[in-house]
Amino acid sequence: MQMRVGGKEISSADERWIPVINPATGEVIDQVPEGTLHEVDEAVSAAQAAFDSWGKKTVRERGMILHRAAGNVREQHQELARLLTMEQGKPLRDAVDEIRGFANILEFFAGISGAMNGDFIALGSLGDALVKREPIGVCGAIIPWNMPAIIMGWKVAPALLAGNTLVFKPSSSAPLTCLSLASLLELSGLPPGVLNVVTGKGEVVGEGIARHPAVRKLSFTGERATGYRIQELARSQLKDLSLELGGSDPMIVWKDADIGKAVSGVIKGRFYNAGQTCTAVKRLYVHHDIAKEFVVRLKNKVEAIRVGNGLDPGSDMGPLSGKPQLDNVISFVNTVEKKGQGTILTGGNVMTGGTHGKGFFYAPTLVTDTTPECILLQQEVFGPVLPVVPVNDLETAIAKANSTPYGLGASIWTNDLSVVHEVFSSVAAGMVWVNRHLTIPPEIPFGGVKESGIGRENGISAYHSYTRTKSLLLNW
Repeated sequence: MQMRVGGKEISSADERWIPVINPATGEVIDQVPEGTLHEVDEAVSAAQAAFDSWGKKTVRERGMILHRAAGNVREQHQELARLLTMEQGKPLRDAVDEIRGFANILEFFAGISGAMNGDFIALGSLGDALVKREPIGVCGAIIPWNMPAIIMGWKVAPALLAGNTLVFKPSSSAPLTCLSLASLLELSGLPPGVLNVVTGKGEVVGEGIARHPAVRKLSFTGERATGYRIQELARSQLKDLSLELGGSDPMIVWKDADIGKAVSGVIKGRFYNAGQTCTAVKRLYVHHDIAKEFVVRLKNKVEAIRVGNGLDPGSDMGPLSGKPQLDNVISFVNTVEKKGQGTILTGGNVMTGGTHGKGFFYAPTLVTDTTPECILLQQEVFGPVLPVVPVNDLETAIAKANSTPYGLGASIWTNDLSVVHEVFSSVAAGMVWVNRHLTIPPEIPFGGVKESGIGRENGISAYHSYTRTKSLLLNW
């Protein structure tokens, strides 16, 4: 695999390479160039050269290319999913869903392309006005390793449909699927230089993209500290900016909830992708009246999760992405135990030996009897660890849900519409689910409030965010 600039595969100028490690085995499966500022400059130059002709195509013409690409991705989804599992770890069936999700995002934006033609406004005695949407120019996108195909789709599809060109940096630990998807976009008719993928370290390539004066919009998904750094770099150049900085999503289970359905929702919402999802359930608040039964049933379900190599069809949950992520989860649980912040009900251990070999596996973990200062309730935990907290009333549940700096997603499990209304109105979050969690259709705007970020992915609003309006006032 190579990085792609201007439609060509190139090697890093200084020929340094970054290994890509299978987190289920610890083995190196490939390597990618460790890009430098030289490659960033090349990528931006290629994007600038391609911008005029790409921007002059009609929105419908650009949408047709996205549609062809979606078809090509669907034809190769099994091979792409296997690659995704090998570099990122998630079970193969989840990787298949993610690749299909990428295609679905392309199809959504291709589908709206015919309606993105600007506005005519009749102003009476003042005349008439035409409001045109124009592309911004060269844009930059930086994504993490946890959902590389989906997050790539969120950024690439609206940016390219709007007529922009893009310099794109995948995570160093999971770049291979993104490179393959970029190749398929080019094979589907995307002109050279429209999409340029540069691999490398964040402090070099990521900062290089953020600093480059020719990059006029930047979209970043990743950890909060890095997002603040990106914001600092972009502010001095008045770049348009979109940041998705993670979350600590609360799930509230009310006393009238379907317990079986809610328990299944926890399993998917927390332990999907080994808990490494921004919108995963990270704090569970259960009404006191059903808490005892709920915890018993949840514990049984958690202990039945089969942890193993994602390529093994019997695996329900794969490994963590690598040693740094494993060490981070270990540190969180150790803090809980050493400071008496909760009781490990099940799990709480690294899984080694046997089929787990040298992989980065951690047992699905439930923590009960948490103290108010429990670190799991204060910080985002990117791994399969879940604190369970009983609550007596809705006011307390909402207060606890709002008690972190984050505000990405939240869910309420109930059949009471008044409870739904109160949670939707009062919980600080960019998205609220009812009797489900985690699903993010491409039609729905997605993003956070508070320190979870600024801007939105998905929906028509995402397309609009990659455009500028230009108004023509006619007085006949």
